[in-house]
Amino acid sequence: KLDPQSGTALEIGTSGDTLNVPSGVTLDINSGATLDATGATVTGAIGKILQVVNTIYTSETASSSSTYADTGLTLNITPSATTSKVLIQVCQAGVGKNSANTKCQIKLLADGVAIHQFEDDAGYNGATTSNYVGSSSTTYLHSPSTTSAVTYKTQFASSADAANVSVNTNASDSSITLMEVGA
Repeated sequence: KLDPQSGTALEIGTSGDTLNVPSGVTLDINSGATLDATGATVTGAIGKILQVVNTIYTSETASSSSTYADTGLTLNITPSATTSKVLIQVCQAGVGKNSANTKCQIKLLADGVAIHQFEDDAGYNGATTSNYVGSSSTTYLHSPSTTSAVTYKTQFASSADAANVSVNTNASDSSITLMEVGA
């Protein structure tokens, strides 16, 4: 046990030395303690945002099919480690139905696979009149387990399979932000 006098600094090694903590050993920093890494290079940043990418898409897209179609909102990120997670924030704007008694449904996909259904009833009002709800948003934490590029996108559909629903109505700004979180 190293126990320096209170108020003194404890220095281990000199410039150029490496301090190794063997596998299986836990380095515990107690609550209230300060770990000062000012000017240092920290690798393997646990829980730290490692990169952020964002895009905005504004082209209106409409569909009258219950088969999901791309909204046009898509973005790639390449995680730096297989243990990283990706925090996804989506704001799908200009969402609603144009006519008939239908609902706009929206889901989030990663590399073509649905990972999160975040809207089931946009624009639904039990009537045949148009109804636009503004935006539908979600925040989702995904574990892609890869260091290859991952493509995230949204898709939408009309629940009635006949009446039009739309996204990005009147060139509304939809956005997607991807943040790699070190694990």
